[in-house]
Amino acid sequence: MAGSSSHQIKNICVFGGSSPVKEIKFLESANHLGQVLAERKIHLVYGGGSLGLMEGVSIAAFLGGSRVLGVVPKALAKEDLLGKTIREEL
Repeated sequence: MAGSSSHQIKNICVFGGSSPVKEIKFLESANHLGQVLAERKIHLVYGGGSLGLMEGVSIAAFLGGSRVLGVVPKALAKEDLLGKTIREEL
C-alpha cells in the first residue's frame, strides 16, 4: 500500500451506551469489538461501569487479554448508576 505507515494502534477509547441492551445484535457487536481488540493486542479505555454495551466490550476485551481502563466522571462514580468497572478505574 503506497504511503502506508508502520504505526500500530496500541490503545483505543470506546464510549457506548450503559443502559440495558434491548437489541441483542448491539450487544453481540460490542462483544465482537472487544474480542477483536484483544486479538490485535489493543488496550481498551472505556466509559467505565458494567452495564449495557460498555459491559460487553470491556468484558470481552479483558477476557481476551487486553488491558482495560474505565474512566468514570466523579458525578457518575456511584456504583448503582454504572455498575462495577471492569479492571482498572480512573
